[in-house]
Amino acid sequence: LLDPLLSTHPSSIQPLVLQHPHSPTSTQIGLVGKIHATDDFYNPILQWFQSHPSPPVAIISDFFLGWTHNLASQIGVPRVVFWPSGAFGSSVFSCLWRDLPKNDEPDNDNFPISFPDVPNSPTYPWWQLPLAYRRYKEGEPDWEFLRNSMLANLTSWGVVFNSCTELERVYIDHVKKEVGHNRVWAVGPLLPPEDDSVGLTKRGGSSTVPPHEVMTWLDGKADDSVVYVCFGSQWALSKKQIASLAAALECSGVHFIWCAKATDQGRADGDAGGILDELQDRVGDRGFVIRGWAPQVAILRHRAVGAFVTHCGWNSVLEGLEAGVMMLTWPLGSDQFSIASLLVDQVGVAVRACEGGDQSVPDSAELSRLLAESVSGTRPERAQVMRLRDAALNGVKGGSSGRDLEEFVKRLGELKSKKSCD
Repeated sequence: LLDPLLSTHPSSIQPLVLQHPHSPTSTQIGLVGKIHATDDFYNPILQWFQSHPSPPVAIISDFFLGWTHNLASQIGVPRVVFWPSGAFGSSVFSCLWRDLPKNDEPDNDNFPISFPDVPNSPTYPWWQLPLAYRRYKEGEPDWEFLRNSMLANLTSWGVVFNSCTELERVYIDHVKKEVGHNRVWAVGPLLPPEDDSVGLTKRGGSSTVPPHEVMTWLDGKADDSVVYVCFGSQWALSKKQIASLAAALECSGVHFIWCAKATDQGRADGDAGGILDELQDRVGDRGFVIRGWAPQVAILRHRAVGAFVTHCGWNSVLEGLEAGVMMLTWPLGSDQFSIASLLVDQVGVAVRACEGGDQSVPDSAELSRLLAESVSGTRPERAQVMRLRDAALNGVKGGSSGRDLEEFVKRLGELKSKKSCD
């Protein structure tokens, strides 16, 4: 994973190889336990810092690694939290772990949870909150470790978002107010360069289809005529969901690429694969079904793609925005519901395709209508996403994101100069 970066900057980057955290105990199974297990890195990193003749002047770490704030304090260097997601999602996430809102009607999954301190005062039904939060058990070590890590992010010296002012200005300003300083930088979207045509088709895992076949198929389609369907690498649709989506794609008459998970971990086994095979047979060259990895960035950037059915993972959203394609939102879990509401209700670049969670099955006739409209040129979201795309790209190239990145690097340089003078 790091080889390309290390080979490009062999003298300026020094990797620190640490032993894998201990195997989680019976109480540390799942994401929360794995996050707690990363605390095993604390002492090895501390010892490395203390023994290094010229240690780094700052720690930049992911928001799940909030424990590095205490590590940075012990070492005497500032810590910068990196959010690979946006400022809106982080604002909601931080409020959850700070305020611990409760479901006062445990049998009601639609119990509303409001966030009055966040701009536009979003409200979500209980079931749309991240599963990790809904399972929180006060007083249990793993959960308290996670909560303390989230709270530590609010006291970090600096904050970096994979986002841009053009998309989230009001929420970036809100974060600055919450943390009490202006060391908040939005440096995104962080995506592969547009001229990296070779790398775009060679990233990722295995696939049933060579990437060049996908691109050749797209070359034969008209501009903005193809719908791309993908739910990320971590999420699998149920058999009923697959059947409904297949029926909608067939009835819509649109050209499409559907990237489905190669293995569905028991959620879409049996004849779900047969549904995909039968769909491909019935639609012929109008559709292209991929099992496994697809060159998503390259697909979205292709002139033929005009719409994107997405689970609303943040990376996928940024890739869709950067490509200028309108989105049809189908959130399945995690922070995807808040991201979907940002895209549909606030930014106006998407329409809702399905929003009932990972078990909800959309009406195939209604979904078929939305699919057809998404590439018809009649939806206002298409014009809006192009406006936002142009603003975001201008932000990267000498605009707000470019300035934020330059300012961030400058501040890190000042930390280095200050340490040299001490």
